[in-house]
Amino acid sequence: MKFIVVLSLLLLLNACSSAPNRDENLQAAPRNKIELDNGIAVKSQLMQLHKEWKGTPYRFGGLSKQGVDCSGFVQVAFQTKFGLTLPRTTDEQRAVGRSVSKSNLRPGDLVFFKTGWSTRHVGIYIDNHQFLHASTSQGVMISSLHNSYWKQKYWQSRRL
Repeated sequence: MKFIVVLSLLLLLNACSSAPNRDENLQAAPRNKIELDNGIAVKSQLMQLHKEWKGTPYRFGGLSKQGVDCSGFVQVAFQTKFGLTLPRTTDEQRAVGRSVSKSNLRPGDLVFFKTGWSTRHVGIYIDNHQFLHASTSQGVMISSLHNSYWKQKYWQSRRL
């Protein structure tokens, strides 16, 4: 029983934190929705996703509308809206795609934040300095990169 508890805790702790850096974590599923280079369509899908998930509570390790964490939300979003399978953890997600500067963000880019010494957070850029994410305090929501908290925590962005 003790082993199961320890194993469960280890799996949960990895959800929005660290894991090996591997580029092969990006797996293309059939793109049955829209292409990521179509900014207008991507933004539309992200706004629809926000309507569907808005207010869903944050739950570490969660992957459903009962509760979801940041990397789980990103994983589910890309699978359901764009037919793209991303890795599960924030650290694995930060290793996919290619780096893109904050000034060149486009809808669908991943935005990453250092929220603590070893804690990372991920969201999906929508447009006009806005990103969609699962917030620990307010659940799934849209925030601004210009918000004083997020502005100081911004780390990097990736394009898939």
